[in-house]
Amino acid sequence: MKKFLIIRLSSIGDIVLTTPIVRCLKKQMPDAEIHYITKKQYLSILEANPYINKIYTIEEKFTEVIPALKNENYNHLVDLHKNFRSKGIIMKLRKPSSSFNKINFEKWLAVNLKINRLPDVHIVDRYFKSVSNFGIQNDNLGLEYFIPVRDEVGLNTLPATHQKGYIGWAMGAKHNTKIFPDDKIIEACQKVIKPIILLGSREDYERGEMIKTAVGEKIFNSCGLYNINQSASLVRQAEKIITNDTGLMHIAAAFKKEIISLWGNTIPEFGMYPYLPENYDRSHILEVKGLSCRPCSKLGFSRCPKGHFKCMNEIDTEKIIELSK
Repeated sequence: MKKFLIIRLSSIGDIVLTTPIVRCLKKQMPDAEIHYITKKQYLSILEANPYINKIYTIEEKFTEVIPALKNENYNHLVDLHKNFRSKGIIMKLRKPSSSFNKINFEKWLAVNLKINRLPDVHIVDRYFKSVSNFGIQNDNLGLEYFIPVRDEVGLNTLPATHQKGYIGWAMGAKHNTKIFPDDKIIEACQKVIKPIILLGSREDYERGEMIKTAVGEKIFNSCGLYNINQSASLVRQAEKIITNDTGLMHIAAAFKKEIISLWGNTIPEFGMYPYLPENYDRSHILEVKGLSCRPCSKLGFSRCPKGHFKCMNEIDTEKIIELSK
């Protein structure tokens, strides 16, 4: 029996993107024991995953768990984070390891010189290179997200206006240059016929209230009212999902939802677009192509470096409305 440790310390979407590796390892090597290490705040994303035998978490430093990890005597470490902390774990454990190509140089060329040498390969397929030596192959069943029973949100707990169906709009993101502008959300929501649930964190609540005031009862602002698993439950029950390039986009892909994704400073060519290997027709990517300043970052900024934010401001809201029907 082999014992594996999968390393992915953050964040929500990135962790969800590792779920095909977890599943394929366990199903193609049934006797294997699969452990996972991540940051404590992301434990709930993985705790109901039936393919994971044990989860280790860190609060501040990875050294907190090194003694316990050493006692596990792993056969192999699968580094799906590939930064100095994950490399530190590998150095401390002194066990065989494998990783994947982060294509950082190709991303640098795209961001700084606008030269596209990016491979046409999704990050999930690049992840599979880390376990190819064990004969593990992609089953093409896509991402997975397991919601604990306690976190399932009943439709009967929602406002009456939303109990017979709704569209979910994931309006948040870690970086502002990934966030669709509020005035354009209002413009689209006023014309979308179906009820809409705004999804996001506590930081998005005030924006959500402003949008609700402008649009009316068609809007239910759930931002900050639910934990991540409960928000995932709302995503699972939505008819469609409109989303920025953010974690809830990947959760929506895990539920094979029809996704309308809005792209600002980042580009799908980085390889982190909705992963729907057998349902790509359910992914609608809206972006402004041909801008000389895009992509301006592989992550994002607090505000547009050029000041005009054309990458989001020039996305056609009529297209969102059309796809929402």
